[in-house]
Amino acid sequence: MTTIDERIERSTTKIFKAVFPNTTNHYDTLFGGTAMHLMDEVAFITATRFSRLRMVTVSSDKIDFKKPIPSGTIIELIGRVTKVGNTSLQVRVDIYTEQMYSDERELAVSGGFTFVAIDEHKNPVRILR
Repeated sequence: MTTIDERIERSTTKIFKAVFPNTTNHYDTLFGGTAMHLMDEVAFITATRFSRLRMVTVSSDKIDFKKPIPSGTIIELIGRVTKVGNTSLQVRVDIYTEQMYSDERELAVSGGFTFVAIDEHKNPVRILR
């Protein structure tokens, strides 16, 4: 039987994307809404990999935009479960920017998401059994 810490480690999700001009605003930086969309997707994948249940987003918590994400950079989104309740869990997602042609890397955006596990009738179910 695996521990919660082992499940958290196994479910940690990392996705890389390139920031192209079609995803940027008039400042040539990633749209905030696009960043939030990607973060929710990574958080959903993380929550599902942890629980192996149907998960739905019930809230996005404080999202901090620390640095702009310019066009022409690579971003890495990292999702990690931070708290497990009876029927809900919380996931933190960080977005790091990397310059394409250097080793420069910075934390750009961080946020939290809360998910609830549901059954086929959309009723909450226990995550840990």
